[in-house]
Amino acid sequence: MDLITHARQLSPLTLAFLGDAVFELHVREKLTEKGSAPVGSLHRRAVDVVCAKAQCVAAQQIAPLLTEEELSIYKRGRNSHSSVPKNADPAEYRSATGLEALFGYLHVCGNLEREKELFEMIWKEIGE
Repeated sequence: MDLITHARQLSPLTLAFLGDAVFELHVREKLTEKGSAPVGSLHRRAVDVVCAKAQCVAAQQIAPLLTEEELSIYKRGRNSHSSVPKNADPAEYRSATGLEALFGYLHVCGNLEREKELFEMIWKEIGE
């Protein structure tokens, strides 16, 4: 089975589970590019970027740039049925889940260049 077929067979929430880690890894790499900093400070800055509200903004930012396939994966993640945390806005949380599903999908497919390209676009807007 090729990677794309495998990725398409995974549930959107499974893709989001992986994509959450992939997205956060990109954030942590960006935060550490400038060198060492107190870990507590790095953590707070990472949380500001990885939260549902920031990811929702990121999803809106890149949506016009997505291919048909990428948009389909994003929508599958956004529309999946999951529990929304009490402190989260449901629309923002679902949009963030869609973004995470997209990053998980790109990672499973081995499309690391596109994954990095989309993240760089996001970082320009919500990063430092």
